[in-house]
Amino acid sequence: MGKKEVNQRIKKLRKLIDHHRYLYHVLDKQEITDGALDSLKKELFDLEQKYPDLVTVDSPTQRIGGKPLSEFKKVRHKERMISFNDSFSKEDMHDWIDRISKLLTEEEKKQIDFYCELKIDGLAIELIYKNGILKTGSTRGDGIIGEDITQNLKTIESIPLKIRDESEVIKELKKKGLKEISYNIKNKGLKELIVRGEVFISKKEFKAINEIQKQKGLPLYANPRNIAAGSVRQLDSKITASRHLDSFAYELISDFGQITHEQKHEILEALGFKINTNNKYYNSIEDIFSFHDKYSKLREKLEYEIDGVVVIINNNKIFDKLGIVGKAPRGAVAFKFRQNEATTKVLDIKVQVGRTGVLTPVAILKPVKVSGITISRATLHNEDEIKRLGLKIKDTVIVGRAGDVIPNIIKVLPELRSGREKIFIMPKICPSCKTKLEKSKTEALWRCPNQKCFARQRRSFYHFVSKGAFNIEGLGPKIIDRLLDEGLVSDPADIFELKEGDIISLERFAEKSVKNLISSISEKKEITLAKFIYALGIRNIGEETATDLAKNFKSIEKLKNAKLQDLYEILNIGPIVAKSVYEWFNNKDNLNLLDKLFKVGVKIKNPFGHSPTGEPAKINKVKLSGKIFIFTGTLNSIERELAKQKVRDLDGQTTESVSLKVDFVVAGKEPGSKLNKAEKLGLKIIGEKEFLEMISN
Repeated sequence: MGKKEVNQRIKKLRKLIDHHRYLYHVLDKQEITDGALDSLKKELFDLEQKYPDLVTVDSPTQRIGGKPLSEFKKVRHKERMISFNDSFSKEDMHDWIDRISKLLTEEEKKQIDFYCELKIDGLAIELIYKNGILKTGSTRGDGIIGEDITQNLKTIESIPLKIRDESEVIKELKKKGLKEISYNIKNKGLKELIVRGEVFISKKEFKAINEIQKQKGLPLYANPRNIAAGSVRQLDSKITASRHLDSFAYELISDFGQITHEQKHEILEALGFKINTNNKYYNSIEDIFSFHDKYSKLREKLEYEIDGVVVIINNNKIFDKLGIVGKAPRGAVAFKFRQNEATTKVLDIKVQVGRTGVLTPVAILKPVKVSGITISRATLHNEDEIKRLGLKIKDTVIVGRAGDVIPNIIKVLPELRSGREKIFIMPKICPSCKTKLEKSKTEALWRCPNQKCFARQRRSFYHFVSKGAFNIEGLGPKIIDRLLDEGLVSDPADIFELKEGDIISLERFAEKSVKNLISSISEKKEITLAKFIYALGIRNIGEETATDLAKNFKSIEKLKNAKLQDLYEILNIGPIVAKSVYEWFNNKDNLNLLDKLFKVGVKIKNPFGHSPTGEPAKINKVKLSGKIFIFTGTLNSIERELAKQKVRDLDGQTTESVSLKVDFVVAGKEPGSKLNKAEKLGLKIIGEKEFLEMISN
């Protein structure tokens, strides 16, 4: 194929890939499988690698930039990016209507109608397109000047790198009945387009990222908005891409003759932007209240976080006439949901040392009830979070429970300071072992580098016996603390050498409970390879990654002898994870621990057909090899995580995303939206009973 033909092929591939991006992200349709789309992207990538002079900035392959930036440049917005005043009750909303009505004529009052948008808890952005190509993407900043984050926004699949062909846009607008607007676009063209929207992270991705943080022994993120904001401000766009951000467009600054805010959304959709299809037009305040009530109840079932409803005067002329006061327009208001919050005092800030050595600051609170639950501690995540809040010891703060579960500090009230408050200074010496701490070069984290740090050892023991690892029932943190304090164990292998006589002499240990504990330890000497790898507590290795390693290397011996390049070549394992694994198995102390574990009787029952040394094992029946499962709803007789582990033990795979790749959808009680998507795709749906029969011996 000559260069001319290659160039034509590349153009067609780009157009086809963009078409399927539009179908998936804007219209929520899928005509081809993820695998087929990935194949098209791979062909495009290969051709562009061979002919780099044919690469264009709007190519789907250019979503992730190469060299990390040294800093973000400043960008001045053509028009000020506004924010909204808040409303918290029906009375507030009536007051808002009364205020704006005073500024309107009697005829204008009759024309008042509304457009209601779900208020996404994310980060506001502005996108500028020149001749249909994304030129600049920026943050709101102070509303006048933001930061250029174009390189990072390009990694978000729901943000088009290129506007749809003008002919397609005009055709779509005519379908929507917007003939005059389509005529204006035909005459004016799409030389410059300014769009605003929200970048956010889904609840699923937020949960997955925090699960990785937890498995790494790192502090958890406070909320999805913090991750979204932090992700788009990464100097390395590869980090942004790994967070799988999403975006909704909600504002069109360019004028194509649109007369209502609702029309702006219709135009945005035609141009190829993802809009929120839950947004609605209403002409009465009572309808707004119903919409607000509906989503205050449904918010937990949505795939993303919302904290209220944005109510906008739909008529653009009336909206513009009402003008702006300060940074907020008179013609729009954020009708917030009620939050479960309370005020209290921060009595102290202490730090905890995790199993990987990361220090997490924790606020010690004056006990206060939130949503009926008394809380006395709240994680502060890291040093940057304390600086962001402007928090001092003895400050009065607003605390809440994120998702009604995790206690967090929402806001500091500096107006109530007495002058006795103290600035918190992150320690530079480990509070446990007194080793000098090291600050991460890539994250706002301090870490104790001493692998023998007593606090780290405790956390490593907790991890070793946890549910996802050896799962030794009855051996909780309090008992581990006693065993460590008494010097009965010095490393996890010592657990398997404990005898009844070692423990029964300890205060408050009854003979029966000691026998049960020793029996439980003995029963757990046999473990799958994946769980064994996870139990070792290797930095950056969670349960899924441990399973990937087990499937690829089949034995601990092969994993131990793996070269760095061998690890790089494994799907889903990046350079950071590969380095962690390689360094762990090249540490003398770690190798001694491995030898000791096998000497005390630990045996690996590997469901992938190999023994710890790589020889064929007795277990060779791989029941679910290559089959992909997804779970939705509540299972009665087995916990979902255990069900997933059963699948992995039988060489199957689990996923959270519904696609044509999925072989079985296991539907329990009260299944979610995944079931509807699965039915539309014609996937195989089974019940709990059928699933249990599949995994049974």
